[in-house]
Amino acid sequence: MMLFGKVSQQLCGLKKLPWSCDSRYFWGWLNTVFNKVDYERLREVGPDRATSEWLLRCGAMVRYHGQEKWQKDYNHLPTGPLDKYKIQAIDATDSCIMNIGFDHMEGLKHVEKIRLCKCLYIEDECLQRLGQLENLQKSILEMEIISCGNVTDKGIIALRHLRNLKYLLLSDLPGVKEKENLVQAFKTALPSLELKLQLK
Repeated sequence: MMLFGKVSQQLCGLKKLPWSCDSRYFWGWLNTVFNKVDYERLREVGPDRATSEWLLRCGAMVRYHGQEKWQKDYNHLPTGPLDKYKIQAIDATDSCIMNIGFDHMEGLKHVEKIRLCKCLYIEDECLQRLGQLENLQKSILEMEIISCGNVTDKGIIALRHLRNLKYLLLSDLPGVKEKENLVQAFKTALPSLELKLQLK
């Protein structure tokens, strides 16, 4: 009973936050919990398995090398040798992935495609983090960023570090203002990139 009283007091204290109502803050807090990196788990099962668990927990999907089917059910993650399932593609549509979870991806070596669509918590820091991950700089070939309202030019420009990127779709990103500058920066850094802009 004492524990419930403490939790209740903590939740009541959340009302003081000016930016949101209680339920919005609660879901934000829960999403933060889903994104938290368990470094011991990461060491125990490896980056592909730990990243799969993180992404599925947050509502995203993964596809493994040599498989056609997307994995979207956390409870049906494949069993067997941990090194057998290497993430090839990530579809984070409508997921709650956020910056604090991106450390999961540090050891990934086989990701070729990432789709970020309607991701409420994706912001510039997430894209900057992606651009800094050495393995992903080599492996990522395609990216789509669609309807992510917190992304600005600063985040998009960081993707120029993905040196093997062949295709980039940017659509419905109200925070992106300097389209011409972006085009020029990508032409210089990644001359063979197919850049598709569907921006106002």
